[in-house]
Parts: sequence; C-alpha cells; structure tokens
Amino acid sequence: MPELLSGATRLHYIVGDPIAQVKSPAGVTHAFQERGHNACVMPAHVAPADLAAWLAGVSLAKNMDGVIATVPHKFACFDLCATASDRAAFLRSVNTMRRNADGTWHGDMFDGLGFVAAMRDKGCLPEGKKALLVGAGGAGSAIAHALVMAGVSSLAIHDEDDTRRSTLVERLAGLGKYPVTHAIADVAGFDIVLNATPVGMKEADPYPLDVNQITAGMFVGCVITEPAITPLIAAARAKGCATLTGADMFGRVRDLMVDFLLAA
Repeated sequence: MPELLSGATRLHYIVGDPIAQVKSPAGVTHAFQERGHNACVMPAHVAPADLAAWLAGVSLAKNMDGVIATVPHKFACFDLCATASDRAAFLRSVNTMRRNADGTWHGDMFDGLGFVAAMRDKGCLPEGKKALLVGAGGAGSAIAHALVMAGVSSLAIHDEDDTRRSTLVERLAGLGKYPVTHAIADVAGFDIVLNATPVGMKEADPYPLDVNQITAGMFVGCVITEPAITPLIAAARAKGCATLTGADMFGRVRDLMVDFLLAA
C-alpha cells in the first residue's frame, strides 16, 4: 500500500453545503489505497454562490485530479464540466469529475447505477416491478433514470417541487421505455418504495411518506447515510420489509467513482 499524504499524493475533493455529514473522504481514500494509488479525498464546504470560483481556484493545483459533488452542487457541477457522459448529459447533473487532458473537467453520474446495483445485492430485481420514488433532485433524478433503464414496469415520482418533478417525469417519459408518472407520497400498490430526499436526516423530520401503508412484501430504500438507519428504514424493517440504506448505496457508488477517477 502506498504512503498516504506524501509529496506525491494526488488530491481529490468532495464539495457540498453542508459537508460535515458525508462519509466519502475516508471511504474513497481507503479505496484508492486498496488499489495501490497514492491519493486522498478532502472535504470542502462551499456555498453555491462560491462554487465556480472555488473550482477555478483548486484547479490551479497540478496534483488535483478529481471532484466528488454532493448536495446541492450536482446540477451546478454539470455546468462547470467541459465534457460529460451521455448519462450525465441526459440528467444534467454529475457526482464525479475528473480532468481532461487539457485540464478541463469531464463529469459522470453514478448515484443511480450504484443504487440499482445495491438493490440487486439485496435481492431486489427491478425488472417488471412497480416503483415509487420520492425526490427528484440530483440523486433522485439519477435513481429514476437508472430504474427506467433497468426495466421497472412503471415509475411514479413525487417531489414537493412541482416544476422539478414535472421536468423529470416528462424527460423520462420521453425515452419511450416504460410509463413514468406523477405521484403523491402514497405507497399503496407499489413493489419498490424509495426515498431520495434529505427528509430523515434531522431528528425532528417527519417521514418522507406514509409508513402506515408499507407492507411486508415491499422493498424500501433510502439514500441518507447519517443516521445510518433512518426512521423510514426502521419502520420498514419493523413491518418485515427488505431494505436498502444509504451506506449500502454508497459502497456501490464509491466503487464506480473510483473506477472513473482512476481511468483518467
């Protein structure tokens, strides 16, 4: 394993607002080390208004190779990329950026792919299932896209932001693959129920959906990593549901991000 934090260490950042809750710095740094790559990930707490200036500044460092974007910067970071994958271009958001040969940034989005891979790890195969997704932000949009591409029979999306929800529903429906519709936070009749909002991070938060409607046959997932077991996941487990936590998702997303960053 290479020496950590030497003069030869390659730098990466994870940028968010807030940032204290993220687990990525240690997890991705460890993944780099396991692959024999002398690199580390540093947290950066940057307000939205300062994001472009911050990226321009840290990009001057010749040993700075990558950026991981978290809430609320995934859409804004897409706009700061010179190039992007087809998936990121469709979603207009990224969660990982690496250098192009000319020093500009190339972005991709792995939240959806990682989430669906983690679902499969837990025995939930999305093909032919009816899914409800709460949250149409950066992670939610990526998960919605991945579910449609994976072959769910239908996808219903709920978000308190009507414009954001409508835009995502219309764009996914335009792919012509499977029905994508608007929804309220009503879980009755769904096989898969997923929360891609930050609701559940704070102790006083309400549930993101009506947990009284959850039944044992449903698969329930949540993107939140802190707390490790959200009230939604605890309620679903009490009903006998198979579940997926944010940590489960992150393990898969981390591996995809590291593959991408080391492919430069």
